[in-house]
Amino acid sequence: MTKQKKPKFTLLRACMIVEGEEEPSYPEEYLDAWQWLIDSGQVWKLQGWYGRTAAMLISDGTCTTPIIKEQEG
Repeated sequence: MTKQKKPKFTLLRACMIVEGEEEPSYPEEYLDAWQWLIDSGQVWKLQGWYGRTAAMLISDGTCTTPIIKEQEG
């Protein structure tokens, strides 16, 4: 059995999945799309529903806050 490669997200694709306009390719892709939006920071730039939903998903432990890398120097 070969491991299926997960498709990469774009802002449009992630939004389409979380809004239910595009069918997820695999069962966890819905939450992966939310996590991508959170990690990329795009979720906080979109309309309020995205940010409120992301905050709820983080609050209940479904998604995690992005890991902020400290800059060296």
